[in-house]
Amino acid sequence: MLPFPRRIAVLGSSGSIGQSTLEVLNQSEGQLVPILLSVHRQTDILLKQLQRLQKLPQWIVITDETADRSPLKQLPKNIEIYFGHEALCELVRRPEVDVVLSAIVGSAGLTSTLAALEAGKTVALANKESLVMGGALLTGLVKKHGGRLLPVDSEHSAVMQALQSWRMGATSVPCETHAPQGEAAHSIAKIILTASGGPFRTKTLAELASVTVKDALAHPTWKMGKKITIDSATLMNKALEIIEARWFFDLPAAKIGAVIHPQSLVHSMVEFVDGSVIAQLSPPDMRLPIQSALNYPYRFPGTSLKVDWAQRQTLEFYPPDFDRFPALPLGLEAAASGGTAGAVINAANEEAVSAFLEGRLPFQDIVRVCRAVLSCHHFEPHPTLPQLLAIDRWARKEAGKWTSKRDSIPVSD
Repeated sequence: MLPFPRRIAVLGSSGSIGQSTLEVLNQSEGQLVPILLSVHRQTDILLKQLQRLQKLPQWIVITDETADRSPLKQLPKNIEIYFGHEALCELVRRPEVDVVLSAIVGSAGLTSTLAALEAGKTVALANKESLVMGGALLTGLVKKHGGRLLPVDSEHSAVMQALQSWRMGATSVPCETHAPQGEAAHSIAKIILTASGGPFRTKTLAELASVTVKDALAHPTWKMGKKITIDSATLMNKALEIIEARWFFDLPAAKIGAVIHPQSLVHSMVEFVDGSVIAQLSPPDMRLPIQSALNYPYRFPGTSLKVDWAQRQTLEFYPPDFDRFPALPLGLEAAASGGTAGAVINAANEEAVSAFLEGRLPFQDIVRVCRAVLSCHHFEPHPTLPQLLAIDRWARKEAGKWTSKRDSIPVSD
């Protein structure tokens, strides 16, 4: 197990996950210390973050080499500054790095995640797109180089904690891995990911036809970036998490499901073949799964929100409506297919969401674009990294064609 203090590289520190991670580091009483922070181009936000950190990192990386460099003049002289994705990939390989928190948004986070795993690092993965695109590549590198891949998404963190608690039983010995192995996999009947249902949980198909950007960005539970908030509204986030779970826990798509849970207290459940179900509950607060991954397999006091058991609690669960939220069956299909399917859906969705946010695409056409692009792509069951990057580029270009001729997008399969 990694010793403490642990030196953390935070990739994508300016995003919502990155900012919550820095809070966790500040509150860790020196157990978790930053060694590297990266942002794409938000150098002004980076400067403010450095001013609030209790311990400064050794390195910072600006991945966009055209970013405004003027705020960097105010940095302490002992911080080394690098530019570009190649520099980031080189730094995460260095022996000084213990844990890489991968939170770069979108497919841009894939190469640095792969670099860390090639170096045998522990990667706390918030960038779900890496696993959705290249699940076989990432898990293969873990097996080859002896690193570890830990989830930061609250749903997969919940599954990991449920499996860890089940294996530990009455002992206090930490389990070595969160992925099912051998007989353990046969004991699992289903992983059940929970979804809040987003802002349109009760909307009819007719009402969804007139959804505005403002409507879609008004999430009832979580405060997140625009892209993930739209994904939550379409339930594409849950579709991507289904694909992610297939790789994280090495289970077939048939053993992965989802339910609508408006209270967002139960983050996921594991059902076993004997009918027992283990669930992880906590208020919606991303600092908890972040802390869980960075401290794995140990637990320490934290400042994330706690359930107030003095108050009445209601837990509701509803089966998802695949007609109103067609992203879910699309995710199950891609999880079952593997190969390039996840990369295509991820790329097409990023383009379609951008088109919706810019007012160029109706809300309901986001998933239709993804379905259309997936249906016309050349499937590769065992893609290499160059093939994944090529299919990512193709899918984005193809999605652009569909968004420009949206009247002809198929309404259904």
